[in-house]
Amino acid sequence: MGGTANMIGLGLAAIGPAIGVGLIFAAYVSGVARQPEAQSRLQGIAIFGFVLAEQFFIISLALAFVLKA
Repeated sequence: MGGTANMIGLGLAAIGPAIGVGLIFAAYVSGVARQPEAQSRLQGIAIFGFVLAEQFFIISLALAFVLKA
């Protein structure tokens, strides 16, 4: 049961970034639909938000394999 708890925690940790990425791109699509001329500015902000949301999952992935429960 040593690594099982880590993998369960990793699965639970994946939920947060998945929801975050969905919300980020939903807001991006909504913003572009309202103001198409702001697409270039909003796209950079959306990609930056995506990177920030995904970094937490990557850190939790590394910790799940490094730390032994």
